[in-house]
Amino acid sequence: MSETEHFRDRLGDRTTLEARWLDLTRRILPALAPERRWPVRADHCFQRILLDNAFGGVWYDHVPRRPAYAHADTAALARAVALGEAAVTGDADLIDLNRQSLVWRGKRPS
Repeated sequence: MSETEHFRDRLGDRTTLEARWLDLTRRILPALAPERRWPVRADHCFQRILLDNAFGGVWYDHVPRRPAYAHADTAALARAVALGEAAVTGDADLIDLNRQSLVWRGKRPS
């Protein structure tokens, strides 16, 4: 079973996956940001970082409608949530994920 399938099985249905996405990006990650000295604080920044890295490029090249989490395919959203969970546990470096997201967008990381 792939990591995405395992995570999807653990979370259950799409509604549960979307609820976890919103909780991670709107509450959990922003609350951790000051303590971890992450360069972003806003929910939409965490969403950009996680979705870009889940897709391996700028998310809006892969998702035709907004909000992205509601229109992304379930596997991609599960990857994004798994990255968010990994950032919470320290198994993924959010600073590195942000840098990569900015590179894909042609911006210089600060």
